[in-house]
Amino acid sequence: MTKPPRKKTKTKATLKKSVPKKPAKTAPFPSNEDILKFVEQSSGRVGKREIARAFKLNARQKMTLKKVLREMQQSGSLQKDRGKRVRKPGTLASVTVIQATGPDRDGEMMARPVTWESDDPPPKIYMVLDPRRQPQPGPGDRVLARLSATGDGAYEARVIRTIAAAPDQVLGIFGIVGGQGRLSPTDRRSKGEFVIDDQDTLDAKPGDLVRAEPVAGRKLGLRRARIVERVAADGSDGAATASMIAIADYGLPTRFSNDALKLAETAGPAPAKGRDDFRDIPLVTIDGADARDFDDAVWAEPDRDKNNTGGWHLLVAIADVSWYVRPGDGLDVGAYERGNSVYFPDRVVPMLPEALSNGWCSLVPDEDRPCMAVHLWIDASGKLIRHQFKRGLMRSKARLTYEQIQSAKDGHPDKVTKPLLQSVIEPLYGAYQALLKDRETRGVLELEMPERVIRLAKDGRVEAIANRQRLDSHKLIEEFMIAANVAAAETLQKARREFLYRVHDEPSTEKLDALREVLASIAIKFAKGGVASPKRFNSILKKTADTPHAPMVNMMVLRSQAQAEYGPDNLGHFGLALRRYCHFTSPIRRYADLLVHRALIDAGGLGQGGLGKSPRDMTEVGKHLSETERRAAGAERSAVDRFTAAYLEQRIGARFGGRINGVTRFGLFVTLEETGADGLIPIRTLGEDYFVHDEDRHSLRGRRSGLEYRLGQNVEITLKEANPVSGGMIFALANSEDSRAPRQPRGKPAKAKHGRGKKRKNKAKR
Repeated sequence: MTKPPRKKTKTKATLKKSVPKKPAKTAPFPSNEDILKFVEQSSGRVGKREIARAFKLNARQKMTLKKVLREMQQSGSLQKDRGKRVRKPGTLASVTVIQATGPDRDGEMMARPVTWESDDPPPKIYMVLDPRRQPQPGPGDRVLARLSATGDGAYEARVIRTIAAAPDQVLGIFGIVGGQGRLSPTDRRSKGEFVIDDQDTLDAKPGDLVRAEPVAGRKLGLRRARIVERVAADGSDGAATASMIAIADYGLPTRFSNDALKLAETAGPAPAKGRDDFRDIPLVTIDGADARDFDDAVWAEPDRDKNNTGGWHLLVAIADVSWYVRPGDGLDVGAYERGNSVYFPDRVVPMLPEALSNGWCSLVPDEDRPCMAVHLWIDASGKLIRHQFKRGLMRSKARLTYEQIQSAKDGHPDKVTKPLLQSVIEPLYGAYQALLKDRETRGVLELEMPERVIRLAKDGRVEAIANRQRLDSHKLIEEFMIAANVAAAETLQKARREFLYRVHDEPSTEKLDALREVLASIAIKFAKGGVASPKRFNSILKKTADTPHAPMVNMMVLRSQAQAEYGPDNLGHFGLALRRYCHFTSPIRRYADLLVHRALIDAGGLGQGGLGKSPRDMTEVGKHLSETERRAAGAERSAVDRFTAAYLEQRIGARFGGRINGVTRFGLFVTLEETGADGLIPIRTLGEDYFVHDEDRHSLRGRRSGLEYRLGQNVEITLKEANPVSGGMIFALANSEDSRAPRQPRGKPAKAKHGRGKKRKNKAKR
């Protein structure tokens, strides 16, 4: 008998399987704002995969996301990154190519992205240099770097590899060590010497300044190089090469064209026809004792106008360089290339050949010289009420020094100044006192920043370094020149002539915020908002004038200021509290002044040598002259550093008082009180502690000890190294053992902390 088929019993498991599944819930598709916010807040790499995963998108939504991301890139709300990743416009990829631009005011190496597509300025990039990587990246070097945002819009960059090093050549001093050629680089960032084989010396002698090309291979652990140019022969000693190193390092032009030299050598006296005769007016030049050229002369008398009681009539006469240097000629081309003269302790790199700068364009005593002059009439309060420009012929009554005229004013005249005391010197000081009243009324920014003076012996060695003395005679000339410059700017602006203003813009909001942070740390209020003015800064300087904080506050106020430059647009001069300003008074040494002279000649119909229709764009001219000015300042500063290092080289181990003038993640920069020399205290010498770098407070603070080093703080140091070739100096705190302090025990350092908002802290080992 056949059994009937057995019915299958549905178990719970079977019943569960048979229940139809509910459709999976679809995640909401993110808006463009949601996507952009996710990209902004992500610290790692972000692409379509990371976005889809974050918003739990399905396959169909991923296809839509691809289209949306493409549209966002086309609209500019997102920017394509490496590979298939995206990022917010105006930000940088986590790995990108950057170019080192040089140290900032605190000595930290800065960089900029090689590619930057935004119209906004690129963010700050601080390079975190690894001491194990040699040579260190220098200005112009391109590197592939890993970037990490610091939280305040800036980035820290750690070098992955060098892409292209610039420059390819090394400037240095050639020497012989153990019978083998050696090159000591002049760049203080370059660590270690180069070996030069006998066949690669180019017949250089020990002490010669040379350029060399690094070559592959090493000897004795040192890099190798071959000399390609002998820049300059050895001077009388190491210090004598300081200026030559600066000239070569900054690429200063030192040779004039044959055309320029011929024009200068064949120049002669300018004709008197068409010029006002100032030869009977006792104009005098007042300059430093070591001045080589004299391009300005001054005179003053009480104003005879009854409507200007207590007022003064001033005459400022300036060498008529425009008569000798015409637009487009050999002299003009060379002067434009230089932009300005460069002054070193032992020499000058002039803008014009000496036949002009020390000859026909120098207002030497008792000789007829052509001049551009301006009559200035001021009231009793020093306000400029009218002015008039003339082209004239003058004869300087005397060549006076600042010390000489000040001594005469103070009751100690010499045989030169005694006959001039009542007729010339007293009226000059009378007009100066009136100009001071106007200066005070305007509220000029009054900073006290000492300037180093290098005094050389006859053999070229440094015999003394001191701060430059500031006398009333210095200020007198400054006020006369400022008044003449203002008159020139007013005249040309009224005549609607194109010329270069000397502009000094207001401080930026970012710099004011940084200053506010520092002032708050010493319980000084600097109210947010309101109009920035020199008077506000002066009130802060006055509050701290007699306190230990005075040097630091002066330094921080200076650093908060914009950099003065040349341009055709009138932005005013913030520091001098002037609505319009230009440079007119030094055409021998500044090309910008020569352009102003030419424009005044055209505006006043004063004869030949005007600007005419210049083929150059004034905006580009302003940029070029601003750059040559910065180049000259850098060269002068680097030469002074080398002279100073040569002077202190014999005092290794000595103690000095100093003041912290810069705080960085890798150490403290200190300025010595005695000489103004600058050097570095490496962070490794500060003791066994982790130090946190607070950029806003300009301080390094020990994590365990709580010990803090701040900008402006007085310290006592020991001089450990002084290198006359590079100008670098290494210090150690006098209370520390020495620069070879015991190393920190190995271990994983704590991660750098970054403050919120604009606060940014960096932790450095030891």
